[in-house]
Amino acid sequence: MKKKIAVLTGAGMSAESGISTFRDSNGLWENHNIMEVASPDGWNKNPALVLDFYNKRRAQLKEVSPNRGHEILAELENDFDLHIITQNVDNLHERAGSTKIIHLHGELTKVRSETNPRHTIDWTEDLHLGNTDSQGNQLRPHIVWFGEAVPAIDLAIPIMQEADILIIIGTSLQVYPAAGLMHYAKTNVPVYYIDPKPAVIRDLANPLEVIAMNASDGLTKLKEALVSER
Repeated sequence: MKKKIAVLTGAGMSAESGISTFRDSNGLWENHNIMEVASPDGWNKNPALVLDFYNKRRAQLKEVSPNRGHEILAELENDFDLHIITQNVDNLHERAGSTKIIHLHGELTKVRSETNPRHTIDWTEDLHLGNTDSQGNQLRPHIVWFGEAVPAIDLAIPIMQEADILIIIGTSLQVYPAAGLMHYAKTNVPVYYIDPKPAVIRDLANPLEVIAMNASDGLTKLKEALVSER
């Protein structure tokens, strides 16, 4: 039986592909205050601005490609029962070939009804005011904004609890509830933390190995070790 690996990925996972993060620039995301484009209040105040912001992010996805780190995670499915829990809203894990992915914070390539969060629609082009669901409700980005619930966390917790190995990649571990997921792992489960600027992890009852590298280099190193030990 294949060992179970749970992988938690953050913005650093996609940085090598050219997708920028907002935490590297004093809270600005593509020159916008994050609360203007990633909060219910921002949506209520200026939905056109919010739609334009995510239209540009969606268009950017067509110009970038998965990096070697994404590819290695997909390759590890050959040897392990690997599940990815990502804070990222891009589709690079899917495009690299990974098959078991939970998007905690939503997906750029989906939109949803403004009144029914469970009513989602695949969407790869621009979204505009006046685009509605079948009931006439405005569609909005399928993104979990600051201050909103993270329903997918209930799917992620059992994966963490059942894992034999935990890998954390490219996250500052500042955004909750995602940052708290590691504490659901069994105490004997090894944790590998890959990040060129790793945060300090406190109160973790697991054996921890920090690999201070970017996603591609860190996963290249880790894959060799995991496959040889399986």
